[in-house]
Amino acid sequence: MKKILALLMAIAMVLSLAACTTGGDETESSADASTPGTSEASEATDGTEATDPSEETDDPSVKSEGVMTYAEYIAAEVDTEVVIEAYVQAHQSWWDEQITVYAQDADGAYFLYNMACSEEDSEKLVAGTKIRVTGYKSEWSGEVEIIDATFEILEGSYIAEATDVTDLLGTDDLINYQNIFAAFKGMTVEASTDADGNEVAFLYKWNGSGTEGDDLYFNVSLNGQTYTFTVESYLTGSGTDVYEAVKTLEIGQVIDLEGFLYWYDGVNPHITSVTVVG
Repeated sequence: MKKILALLMAIAMVLSLAACTTGGDETESSADASTPGTSEASEATDGTEATDPSEETDDPSVKSEGVMTYAEYIAAEVDTEVVIEAYVQAHQSWWDEQITVYAQDADGAYFLYNMACSEEDSEKLVAGTKIRVTGYKSEWSGEVEIIDATFEILEGSYIAEATDVTDLLGTDDLINYQNIFAAFKGMTVEASTDADGNEVAFLYKWNGSGTEGDDLYFNVSLNGQTYTFTVESYLTGSGTDVYEAVKTLEIGQVIDLEGFLYWYDGVNPHITSVTVVG
């Protein structure tokens, strides 16, 4: 009887050892199977190795504390102090510790006239640069701008795409897009009259009294209405693609244009690109 019991106990021990060995294999296999998942989770939570690309793109609609939204800027009274954040889209030539900047955010645009700026800092104001500006809201011949301004450069970058405002030409709504980077499609080149009474496609200065290097003025029409557009020499002067393109325009040509929706007693865009389409 004792022999039988001993035999049964030995068999039970063997079976128990076999079960432990099998269980250990399953545990090890489970750990191996979970390793890739564990590694991916670690990488996903590592801010340097698996950052969402969208998080690295600056949001042009977000403002710092104490900074006006575009709507608040528009609502501010003329001659009051304003503080805005925006992104440089282009700037005119630096001179006498001043610079004039075309800036924009997600909701609108700003014309920063003769802003205080060192020559060294002017070289940092490349397209896309984010700046905080403190100055005074002003208006001149319909153009709303910021004057007597200072600025600081911030982290972030944003370049606006051209907004097609062709259908808004001749409407009261167009002024709500003042200073943005805009596109005008299918415009027809109309004649201007120079100082000698000749019909020409463009003028040096508004009255034709200028020479090479001065602003270029030219007339374009849409739906029977004529508008005067400008190539601002301090922005895109002699030798630039747009300056030379306007000098080759012909009356009657159909062109597409891009530029900043400046205002001077009415719409008077500062054009940066001209393409002949017909």
